[in-house]
Amino acid sequence: MIGALLEQIRKDKKMSKTTLSELTGINVGHLTHIEKGERNPSLKALISICNALKIPYQPLIHAFEFELDDDQKHYEAQAHINYNSIPVFSSIKGFSKCPRAFYNASFAIKAFDKNMEDKIPAGTIMYVEENSPLSNRDIGLFNYNNSLIVRRFIIRKHDVVLRADNDEIEDVILDNDDNYFIVGKILGINNPKENKFIVF
Repeated sequence: MIGALLEQIRKDKKMSKTTLSELTGINVGHLTHIEKGERNPSLKALISICNALKIPYQPLIHAFEFELDDDQKHYEAQAHINYNSIPVFSSIKGFSKCPRAFYNASFAIKAFDKNMEDKIPAGTIMYVEENSPLSNRDIGLFNYNNSLIVRRFIIRKHDVVLRADNDEIEDVILDNDDNYFIVGKILGINNPKENKFIVF
């Protein structure tokens, strides 16, 4: 996915491969192989490309290990990665050792509402893998209308639905033109009532 994401960003920035090559010292042929997914950039090359595109490189690190499946290509997953921003935390409640079950987690956050109960009780710690593309029925953390929401990601033929497990909450029906970002995939939770980690 890193290649598709870098191509998307370069096009968003209205930059040609030639210009990117001149700014980074990476030849156009190598950039083409990267964008087609035939090669992954080295960390040094990724940092150089991100500097040329004037974006932070850390949000893209997670894209290295993903290959997009057909559903993710259909909903253009790379277009919904928030590559130009980093999270802002209003407070730090402490630090948590990253459990082995969630070794890909980027951060942990408390479930802030009851929209996903019984799967995610309010107040439990959710482990989030930042900028991870989602597959059908994955639970994700989203930026939608400038608000953070946790929903199940449902891929349909012509649109995508963000669905709460709570039946009283209406579905959010998205199409490719909607402006939403996938903050990350919820890998699982630490449920203190049951004193165990639950992997999704």
